[in-house]
Amino acid sequence: MFGQRQAIIVYLHSLKHVKLLRKFGNVHYTSRRLKYVVLYCNMEDVEMMMEKLNKLNYVKRVDPSYKPFLKTEYENSKPDRAKEYDYKVGI
Repeated sequence: MFGQRQAIIVYLHSLKHVKLLRKFGNVHYTSRRLKYVVLYCNMEDVEMMMEKLNKLNYVKRVDPSYKPFLKTEYENSKPDRAKEYDYKVGI
């Protein structure tokens, strides 16, 4: 159904245009205070969608999410010393 997806953060001048953004992808979150929308679309279409969204007059700024490119597996992670002693208590 879905391939790899990536989020696009769209900053708006006014929130009354949020419904119009549904045709560009899945609206995941809307911040009323900071006036931005988190929009998900396919990774292949991110650049094209960002160009289209930047051309709209009610959009301030468009930023891609870098979450798919971050490394989530950590190396050399040492357990907490306090937890080591708790396990050795042997109740």
